[in-house]
Amino acid sequence: MTRSVFTLPSMDLGMDTRATKRALDTEAVHAGRDDLAGQGLHAPPIDLSTTYPSYDSRGEADRIDAFATTGAEPDGPPVYGRLGNPTVARFETALARLEGTESAVAFASGMAALSAVLLVRGSMGLRHVVAVRPLYGCSDHLLTAGLLGSEVTWTDPAGVADALRPDTGLVLVESPANPTLAEVDLRAVAHACGSVPLLVDNTFATPVLQRPAEHGARLVLHSATKYLGGHGDVLAGVVACDEEFAGRLRQVRFATGGVLHPLAGYLLLRGLSTLPVRVRAASANAAELVRRLAADPRVARVHYPRVGGAMVSFEVHGDPHEVIGAVRLITPAVSLGSVDSLIQHPASISHRIVDAEDRRNAGVSDRLLRLSVGLEDVEDLWADLDRALGERAGAPARSEALAQG
Repeated sequence: MTRSVFTLPSMDLGMDTRATKRALDTEAVHAGRDDLAGQGLHAPPIDLSTTYPSYDSRGEADRIDAFATTGAEPDGPPVYGRLGNPTVARFETALARLEGTESAVAFASGMAALSAVLLVRGSMGLRHVVAVRPLYGCSDHLLTAGLLGSEVTWTDPAGVADALRPDTGLVLVESPANPTLAEVDLRAVAHACGSVPLLVDNTFATPVLQRPAEHGARLVLHSATKYLGGHGDVLAGVVACDEEFAGRLRQVRFATGGVLHPLAGYLLLRGLSTLPVRVRAASANAAELVRRLAADPRVARVHYPRVGGAMVSFEVHGDPHEVIGAVRLITPAVSLGSVDSLIQHPASISHRIVDAEDRRNAGVSDRLLRLSVGLEDVEDLWADLDRALGERAGAPARSEALAQG
């Protein structure tokens, strides 16, 4: 396995001024916590304050004016919870380090994060979005319905350059995509974008498996609810990006109030420390389940990305709803990326909001099931799936396994 190494300049949180090189696993544990030992602390503190005292009202006004101009985080002590929070800032620092970007801005959910990006570009008169299906169903709906005044052109990766217009503010892809796990060549798409920012939803891969900024993406989106938190107990979103774009995102967050709660920031920072271990272990389970599903006559097709990961999609010959109703160890629920395994039927749940024809054209068939593989013993997982698949008389001798690309 390739060892990912980061060269880290001094940034904030009391880091040593000397540049250091740290592997991904080390960075996941220590980023956002570099100042703790100097403060005599081991665990990061949780700052639950909504407001902060200031006896210098003139200086406070100057700092707020500066934020209104650039969106840069105010120097000195915090001002108000809607401008930022020290605990959340630790998570943002850590995630930016893992994704290899200058900054990151956290929000109350992944959809709040995507909405903030659209609002930033729309405020500049750049309301047109070029997007590649499939996307997460609510992302698809947000664009298609024009809820934020955006207009979308759907295309395949090869058509991105031709779809650009003078008012195009964003190109949006998800790779691996939800729920088919289709992948796109991020470097090629970034080149096709020219000066238009490319946003990559990296929720499924996480920075453990790919870092889109290294391939030319300006914006990297996560539903942090998923793998970054990793335990099914926190709702959040985050955008990793350069500092200029981060400043605009902070201004939108301040204006709209889509802030992340400090406790959620703490849980996310804690989740990052085990992210590489969790992703690799769950991915090993997923790869073994893919092998067995691909050889199973009750399964018509298996989708699994070349980049790997813990997400598997498969199409059954029988009724997918019967499989959902028959699992006992695996939890039939929406969401993904938790330590326990989850299964759902995208056409009924996560992508039901997408027009049925658009959904099928994007490869989301009515027989497709999406499995988020967790950390259970793989034999127990297979026993549950085997029992849930039941008997499917007349099925072909072998299913078709696909490495999406």
